[in-house]
Amino acid sequence: MIYFDNPATTWPKPPQVKEAMIKFMDEIGANPGRSGHTASIEAARIIYEAREALSILFHVKDSSRIVFTLNATESINLALKGLLKYKDHVITSSMEHNSVMRPLRDLERIGIELSVVPCFADGTLDPKEVEKKIKTSTKMVVLDHASNVTGTLLPIKEVGFITRRNDLLFLVDAAQTAGAYPIDVEKDGIDLLAFTGHKSLYGPQGTGGLIIGERIREKEMIPLKQGGTGSRSEFEEQPDFLPDRFESGTPNGVGIAGLLAGVQFVLEKGVEQIRQNEMTLIEELIMGFEKIPELKLYGPKNQNDRIATLSFNFPRLSPSDGASRLEKEFDILCRPGLHCAPAAHHTLGTFPEGTIRFGLSTFNTKEEIKTAIQAVSLIAK
Repeated sequence: MIYFDNPATTWPKPPQVKEAMIKFMDEIGANPGRSGHTASIEAARIIYEAREALSILFHVKDSSRIVFTLNATESINLALKGLLKYKDHVITSSMEHNSVMRPLRDLERIGIELSVVPCFADGTLDPKEVEKKIKTSTKMVVLDHASNVTGTLLPIKEVGFITRRNDLLFLVDAAQTAGAYPIDVEKDGIDLLAFTGHKSLYGPQGTGGLIIGERIREKEMIPLKQGGTGSRSEFEEQPDFLPDRFESGTPNGVGIAGLLAGVQFVLEKGVEQIRQNEMTLIEELIMGFEKIPELKLYGPKNQNDRIATLSFNFPRLSPSDGASRLEKEFDILCRPGLHCAPAAHHTLGTFPEGTIRFGLSTFNTKEEIKTAIQAVSLIAK
C-alpha cells in the first residue's frame, strides 16, 4: 500500500508514538492534576513536557500559553468564539478550510462582519489585498498557513507584519504546516496559532492545541466549556489563568503522551530537514506529472510557495473515479472531492467535483513516487 492521504492524517507514525501511549496505559494511567499520588504526578509531568516540547518547536516563551484541545478545529472555534463580539469585523481568505469558514459563517448570524479576500487561481494571496480590507471595526485576520487542497503557502509573515502595524489580532490555522514548515509565533507576528497533533506532528488523533499569544488578555477570552480543572477546587467559578481557563475536564493523557513522542521525533529530525525531504519528493512527483499530456495540476509553480501536497485531475475522469482506480489497480490511497474546503475549490475553479489530492510525508519514498507517476500515466492514457 502507498499512503498519500497525509493531509488528512499522517501514516505511519513513528514507532515511539505507539510505545509512549502503551507505556502511559500500562504504567501510569492516572488522571493528571486530580490527585497527589505518584501516578497522577507522573501523568502531569508528561503533559508538562509536551507543552515544553511544543514551546521549543513554535518558539513560545511561556509554555502555559499552549492550551491542549482535541484538534485544530476546536482550537479555531475557541479563538473565534472566545474573542469576537457583536459588530467586530474579520478578514479571511478564499482558500480556507471549513474549520475556519463554518464558525465564521455561524458568527455572521450574531452580527460579526466577514470579508473574504479572493486568492489567485493557484491559491496564492497578495498581502496588500488583506490590508485593503482593514477598517475601524476590524478585530482579527484569520488565515490558513497552507492550503489542504493545493499545499499553497499563504504569506503569513507579511500579513503578521500588517496586523501588528494595525493593532489587529492574527489567527493562523497551522493544521497543514505544524511540524512540516518552520513556525516562529513571535517573529511571524502570530497571536493565535491553532495546530493539530495527528498530522505532521505525528501524534494520535484527538490531540491538538491553541497557542495564545501574550497580546491576548486571556481573562477577556470566553472558554468554550467550563468545569473541573484540578486547580482552585474551592471555587465554583472558572479559573482565570492559563492554561486551566481553557482546559476543563480530564485531559487526553494517553493521547498527549503520544503527541509528546511525535513532537520529539520532529525536533530530533528537524523541521527544516523534514521539509527538505518532503519537497524533494513533491518536486519529483510534479516533474513526472508535468510530462503526462492533459493532466491538470493545481497550485503554485514556485516550489518555495508550497508544502508537499498536490491536487490534480484527469482530463476525462472524475476525481472519485480516478481515486477509486488508483486504489483498486495500484493500491494507492489518496483523497478525491472537495476536501472540506469548498471556498478553495471555488477559487481554483474545481467546484463542485473537486480534485484528486496526493499529500506526502517524511515516510514516503522515491520508489513510491515513481510508482505513482507510472500509475497516473497509465490511467491518463
